[in-house]
Amino acid sequence: MKFAIAYLRVSTSEQGRSGLGLAAQRKAISDFAAAEGFELGDVISEVASGKLGMDERPGLRRALAQAAKQRCPVIVAKLDRLSRDVAFISGLMAAGTPFIVAELGIDTDPFILHLFAALSEKERKLIAARTKSALADLKAQGVQLGNRTNLPQAQALGQARNAEKALAFAAAILPEIRRLQAQAMTMAQIAEELNRRGVKTALGRTWHQSTVSRLLKTAN
Repeated sequence: MKFAIAYLRVSTSEQGRSGLGLAAQRKAISDFAAAEGFELGDVISEVASGKLGMDERPGLRRALAQAAKQRCPVIVAKLDRLSRDVAFISGLMAAGTPFIVAELGIDTDPFILHLFAALSEKERKLIAARTKSALADLKAQGVQLGNRTNLPQAQALGQARNAEKALAFAAAILPEIRRLQAQAMTMAQIAEELNRRGVKTALGRTWHQSTVSRLLKTAN
């Protein structure tokens, strides 16, 4: 039986007190550990923003220290539970820190980790900026935010957020697609390579020649 440390993180004191998000993370990690033959040791959780550095994350430091002591990995439910910052994730990887993302699987290609970290960071920045702008526009129009009767405005804001997620995904994956193109790979071969690496489309589906072609046309 292999050992592992579980690390859970939520962003606000309210989530920390009520357990929102923690239960789901713990279940995801427990299910993954059972399926992959891991025995969980300590389950460490903390309330901290993903923007904070290692010095301000005592729970994560403790999890990594315990893992180093027991020579085992740290398991998180999703990559953004470690951080939404590419440099932070890259630093952990460069330092040889053993961590496993349950959502991505045990043998995740380093490229996939970088891709998801870049996507998470860009998505956070885009959504924060556009949401702030959209809310300001709605306030300027006299819309009372939080009013359930403002369904059209709420739907428009939701659509805008989905569009930003799609843009963030495209911005993160396009450099790799173009790198594969430069190797004289066809659209079908690129789709096959992305599927082999476990990369999903923005909608969580498998890649096809048409998917790759459509994404490239959108970017041009």
